[in-house]
Amino acid sequence: MIDRLSWIAIAPELLLLVMVCVIAIYDLFLKSPQRHATHYLTLLTLAGAAFLTGSAALSGQTFSGFGGLVVSDPMGNWLKCFAALTMMVLLVYARPYAGARGMLRGGELYTLGLFALLGMYVMISGHNLLIIYLGLELLALSSFALVALRRDDLRATEAAMKYFVLGALASGFLLYGMSLIYGATGTLDIRTLAQTIEAGVAQPQVLMLGLVFLVAGLAFKLGAVPFHMWVPDVYHGAPTAVTLFIGSAPKLAAFAIVMRLLVEAMPTLAFDWQQMLAVLAVLSLLVGNLAAVAQTNLKRMLAFSSIAQVGFLLLAFVAGVGADGSTANMSTAYSAAMFYIVTYVLTTLAVFGVILLLSREGFESEEIDDLAGLNQRSPLYAGVMAAGMFSLAGVPPLVGFYAKLTVLQALLAAGDGVYLWSAVFAVLMSLVGAFYYLRVVKVMYFDVPTQTAAISAPFELRAVLSVNGLMLLVLGLFPGALLALCAQAIASLLV
Repeated sequence: MIDRLSWIAIAPELLLLVMVCVIAIYDLFLKSPQRHATHYLTLLTLAGAAFLTGSAALSGQTFSGFGGLVVSDPMGNWLKCFAALTMMVLLVYARPYAGARGMLRGGELYTLGLFALLGMYVMISGHNLLIIYLGLELLALSSFALVALRRDDLRATEAAMKYFVLGALASGFLLYGMSLIYGATGTLDIRTLAQTIEAGVAQPQVLMLGLVFLVAGLAFKLGAVPFHMWVPDVYHGAPTAVTLFIGSAPKLAAFAIVMRLLVEAMPTLAFDWQQMLAVLAVLSLLVGNLAAVAQTNLKRMLAFSSIAQVGFLLLAFVAGVGADGSTANMSTAYSAAMFYIVTYVLTTLAVFGVILLLSREGFESEEIDDLAGLNQRSPLYAGVMAAGMFSLAGVPPLVGFYAKLTVLQALLAAGDGVYLWSAVFAVLMSLVGAFYYLRVVKVMYFDVPTQTAAISAPFELRAVLSVNGLMLLVLGLFPGALLALCAQAIASLLV
């Protein structure tokens, strides 16, 4: 018989599943092309999911359900809460853009978005290799469909095909790695897996091969070099609203499965997977920053920027276990990684929010030159965009500076040698990154405007965007609360 805690553990997932079915059926009877009722019902659902997960996170309780298939813990609940809030902001930003391009003729944008969020929730809650994989596939299939939502747009359909083919390859890598790990250990359960590897009864050669495929699959999903080839094409080809989705909420779920599959399931093999992640991090920082310098398209520049940001994130995982095998730095390093990914998603929302706001019917504001003289047309939106660029570059007092600082501190605390040189390399690459971020600011403030059309946006979009931009400054000046939240969430996981 299924106990009460099992149902409590999956309550947010059940809410999303029931409501996405209700919204899909209800939407069939709507005649309004703007889908007002569907929009607000979806926002209400997301608010409910955020409330449930936020309440569970504040309780600080950790328990499993359905025989250990899923787990409810502070880290997972906070990530789910942040993912739901991210989707709420995303839909507010995306609605005018999607309406102007005929993407609201049906309710697919909302139902697919909720199905994608459900996939993220399953990924984050999963404590079994197959459950995590099922969540990953639900997210992936929803994402493929969202990219192809504008069926009459050749660029979007091409991007969807590339995303589908390379996404299927990544899923194959991940599933093959999981099957090898199962063959080496005889279990799919995360906790039992860790115990089996620690006891030394797993087959080492098969286990190591499985780990290689697993890390390769995770690198594909994160968009780390050399598994990054899908990122610029999908960012560029997808409708901008969908590009924002791909670059934001799924990053939180990707962070969660790295924690589950590597930190929780294979802490004994940390020395091995940290070396793999170190190579991925260095390559991502190098290729991402250097390729971004050459871009004139804003979406492609932000795509390569996201690759470089993933490199910084992976450096935090590299710092978990010190050169001498010490685990004293694990909580600091992984909480820095969580802080980094949360603040990166917040910054991405602000940057793409401005891009979506500047886009209008028949015009995509996606070239850097399209932002020329933005400060003369709207100082507010130019300020929010500048805050986003400065935050991504790591300029104080924006939150991106403190996020990068915490990662560098974790690296230096891990020891000398490769950790020190990794930190130095990361700083040098950040200087390269500052060039293309500051170029956008220069274009907005010092170039002559090329667009004269009035910038109009609904009140809710302007209000949310203003708060979003303000949060980048407030969290940069007062990062302690969010950092303490991340540290507490990670500490509960490592107990």
